Amino acid sequence: MNEVRKAGSPVSNEQDVRSFLDKVKAMPAATGGAGRLVFAMDATMSRKPTWDRALSIQAQMFQETKRAAALQVQLVYFRGFNECRASRWVANPDALARLMTAVECRGGNTQIGRVLSHIKAEGAVAKINAAVYVGDAFEENVDAVCKTAGEIGLLGVPVFMFQEGQDGMAEPAFREIARLTRGAYFRLDSTSPQILAELLGAVAAYATGGVAALEQRGGRTSQILLQQMK
Repeated sequence: MNEVRKAGSPVSNEQDVRSFLDKVKAMPAATGGAGRLVFAMDATMSRKPTWDRALSIQAQMFQETKRAAALQVQLVYFRGFNECRASRWVANPDALARLMTAVECRGGNTQIGRVLSHIKAEGAVAKINAAVYVGDAFEENVDAVCKTAGEIGLLGVPVFMFQEGQDGMAEPAFREIARLTRGAYFRLDSTSPQILAELLGAVAAYATGGVAALEQRGGRTSQILLQQMK
């Protein structure tokens, strides 16, 4: 991997699901090549108690991307002291899942600002269709982070923020990042994997092939999305 500096209910509530569908509806379909999705995660020590469960959720998300043709995914994570890394872009979800399971939690503060700066830099070089972030805390200057989020929004990259746990500082920051990028916010829990995997699969399908890809994909979530797009 290269360092970034070098380069309750299944979801929060029904309103969040509707918001998610609305934002995906507004995403431009990829043209002239593969869709690109950044998957970023917090690997600091606070996530260690639920790390295995989180990996299971994220692995199911990656499995869903297999159903979306021509999708490239990049893994970004931070942990420890000033460590923030990004993988190469890969089209094989199994390979990316193996990279993800090799990551171990280490103590340190959040570096969401660096993740967003990386997305901004990558998006300025070549189109990124969407980004997903999974974490449980926010320990940074919210104004500085939101400035970068707004710049990502101008690039047309929606960021979908997934929160583990109940951290009171994280939720408003995550929601604001999602709003500024025209993404959406969700809270993860132990019942989340299936619906979240389906939702990410719908995003991946639409990012790579638009409405036609959703129709071909089928399934309950895709049908709900298609109904919203009429």
